[in-house]
Amino acid sequence: MARIKGVDIPNDKQVGVSLTYIYGIGNATAKKVLEAVKVDATKRVKDLSNEDLDKIRDEISKYVVEGDLRRDVNMNIKTKMEINCYQGVRHKRGLPVRGQSTRSNARTRKGKGKTVANKKK
Repeated sequence: MARIKGVDIPNDKQVGVSLTYIYGIGNATAKKVLEAVKVDATKRVKDLSNEDLDKIRDEISKYVVEGDLRRDVNMNIKTKMEINCYQGVRHKRGLPVRGQSTRSNARTRKGKGKTVANKKK
């Protein structure tokens, strides 16, 4: 297993797909990285040389990924909660943040349903 930014990327998958295992790198960013280092995206990770892996590591170090990105996202959420903006209030209450309906759905955010007595009439 090759390690990039502290993440083990799978050996048996293509390089373009296995780079997406790193938090903050999706398909588009993986393609950009591989074009910049001139590595074929359809190659398997186990077939890459150490020089190719080093080039990929250097290119990825230019992006904000993994721990730094997670920290930034969490700090942004905390800031919104501190200034009591609408999204911050929704985060505090454990409700959907992006305008989704909560009348009948939103079980992922709200948790298991609570039975209310005498609701049917």
